[in-house]
Amino acid sequence: MNAADLTPFLLLLLLGLTLGVGIAMTILLHKRRPRIGRIRRLASRTALPFEFSFHAPSFATRPPRWVAIKSEDVSAVQTALGLHNPKPCSLQKGLAGEEKLFIAPPISGWILVFGSELPDPSDDIDACFHFVSGLSRKLGQVQLFSASRILYHHAWIRAENGKIQRAYAWAGKTVWKQGARTPAERDLDLACFDYGESSELGSWNVPDIIISNVDKVPFLSARWSLDPATLDERSLERGRGVAGEE
Repeated sequence: MNAADLTPFLLLLLLGLTLGVGIAMTILLHKRRPRIGRIRRLASRTALPFEFSFHAPSFATRPPRWVAIKSEDVSAVQTALGLHNPKPCSLQKGLAGEEKLFIAPPISGWILVFGSELPDPSDDIDACFHFVSGLSRKLGQVQLFSASRILYHHAWIRAENGKIQRAYAWAGKTVWKQGARTPAERDLDLACFDYGESSELGSWNVPDIIISNVDKVPFLSARWSLDPATLDERSLERGRGVAGEE
């Protein structure tokens, strides 16, 4: 058999190998993809005991971390945070996460704070504890929420008059659990593991229950105070807050 006779055979063999590799990769990626569809189907059959539907607003309009403070005094919040180099900033830009710290204008009796300088519970629990409790001593009721769509780390913390009333944080395992589970957490069926119980859940295949927790953090925020992504367009267009840094 000469080279001309072998050419069609070699081309067919190469095509077959390419198709085989493509099919294998598709199957592998499908198995590793988080099973979000199942979560949505289960959620659609579960009636939530409050006015918000389970279809969450886009995470693109919600920062990964935010603080809610029961106050209408932006100056008091600015002083408590020790904000330096303050400047006016629109609510829409503040929500985009471009500022180190952004204090939103009061909405329904709450002031929301966003920014990269907010402590991340999955990085340093002690820093997060001191930040929330210290701010609460100055301002009263303070809440911090965290929900990562990349690592699926999540947390919710509530303090009043300097005391942590409730805290739960998961970062591949439970890293902070304090206080009794609140009625809102029970209504939303949020999973709260004991220390060490969920250490095996930080695998490549993210369990449905962890994905569900991340999806539900904004609903807990809405029950306790405000969900940033539910702010109406009028507030986004007209609202102006203060941006700066610690």
